[in-house]
Amino acid sequence: MNTNASPSKKSIALIAGPTASGKSALAVRLAEIANGVVINADASQVYADLRILSARPDETEMARAPHRLFGYRDAATACTAADWAEDARHEIALAQDAGQLPIIVGGTGLYMRTLLYGIAPVPEIDPAIRAEVRAMSVGRAAVMLRREDPETAARLKPQDITRISRALEVIRSTGRSLSVWQQELSGGIIDQVSIAPAILLPPREWLYARCNARFETMLAQGAIEEVEALRTRQLDPSLPAMRAIGVRDIIDWCEGNTLRVDMVERAQAATRQYAKRQYTWFRHQLPADWLRSEAQLDDNNIEEFAIKLRYMALTE
Repeated sequence: MNTNASPSKKSIALIAGPTASGKSALAVRLAEIANGVVINADASQVYADLRILSARPDETEMARAPHRLFGYRDAATACTAADWAEDARHEIALAQDAGQLPIIVGGTGLYMRTLLYGIAPVPEIDPAIRAEVRAMSVGRAAVMLRREDPETAARLKPQDITRISRALEVIRSTGRSLSVWQQELSGGIIDQVSIAPAILLPPREWLYARCNARFETMLAQGAIEEVEALRTRQLDPSLPAMRAIGVRDIIDWCEGNTLRVDMVERAQAATRQYAKRQYTWFRHQLPADWLRSEAQLDDNNIEEFAIKLRYMALTE
């Protein structure tokens, strides 16, 4: 289906799903047959410093079609969902102006939701309030949020320090609950484009096996050296790039705090858990009528799927 199809709307393709589900291969093939531009929507793949650990497309894949927003940010600067959405809107416009099909591909649901539906117009947070909140322990921040903004606190998991801190600094800086701000979303493109969507939800055991094998491949391709380079920069450990799956585990091993086998097992387990969360999010959080595939992607059905998506994108 071509979601929100209209003669006045230009098409974009959107390929979403958990890590290791085959998104990149499908996006590249679609770009080849549909004059497309592949636009990254993975929060780790935006960082230049994480080419291997983020499973960014390799040079051979990227040579087959134009790729945008891959490795374009330095690890020292956090890329927020709002930052990425602004950059993505720009790349979408450039592609459309050139007569090309923008193909959004990735596994970061927050990025996609922000691009499609917009973001709450929360004013700049008072730096002093932000510093005070960010210095709190997880437990204290959670307690204070329950006291000052119980509605938002009820929606968040106690261990989700990032979202708890964000909600607490918003209520303290603006005097309004984050839940209230989120009712005023702006900047989304959902009503401006026709979307040809594909959500990849392959069999879980197949997916988890690919996750395990992928991390071993990353190590063989130089993931340890990649993390060593990051470690020498002495970046803030709270930065998104430093919290990417595998980074902390490899650092611990490099510093002699764990055995190699334990490092591998922990990183593989974290990857599987992340894939599980993505799987659940994409199954339930995107529109129910969007095309979903439970197939194991291979060379044959990637071609079939790419042709179907091309037809969806070109049918208005």
